[in-house]
Amino acid sequence: MSHDEFSDNLNELSVALKPFALKLTRDVEDANDLLQETMLKAYTHLDKFTEGTNMKAWLYTIMRNTFITNYQRMMRRNTFIDTTENLHYINSSESITQNMAYSAFTMQDIEKAINTVEDTYSTPFIMHFRGFKYHEISEKLKIPIGTVKNRIHIARQELKDKLKAYKYAS
Repeated sequence: MSHDEFSDNLNELSVALKPFALKLTRDVEDANDLLQETMLKAYTHLDKFTEGTNMKAWLYTIMRNTFITNYQRMMRRNTFIDTTENLHYINSSESITQNMAYSAFTMQDIEKAINTVEDTYSTPFIMHFRGFKYHEISEKLKIPIGTVKNRIHIARQELKDKLKAYKYAS
C-alpha cells in the first residue's frame, strides 16, 4: 500500500474514530488530541500494518492503547510520595477521619427504602449487590436472565426515587 493510499484510508477512518475518542476521553479537546496522536502513530508505524488486515481495528487498538498509556502516565504524575520516615503516600485515604454519623443515617435510609421495595424486585437487586452474577441469580430464583435484569433495573429506579434526598449530598 502506498503512502497516498494509506493517507486516504486514514482520513476516511478518522471520522469513525472520533466517537470512540469522545467516549474514551469525555472531552472534545482531549478527543481531538487523542485522534491526532493516533493518526500520527499510525502514519509513523505504517510499516507495522499488514496489508489485507482490518485497518479500522488496527487504528482502534492504537487509540485505545494510546489512551491507556496517557491515563497511566497522568495517574503516576498525580501520585505524591511522602519522603518522611514512614514513607506513607500523601494521597492515601487511610489517614482520613470522617464523621460516621452521616453514613449511619444514610444506611438506615437505604435499608428502609429497600424494605419498601416489593420482594420480587428487591431479592434479585440484593443478590446482585452482594456480588452474584445475573446467570447465578437466574439459576437460584429459577427465572429467565432477562427477567433478572429487568427486576434489578426496576428496583434501582424505585430506590433512586425514594432516595432523591441523597442525589446531591456528598
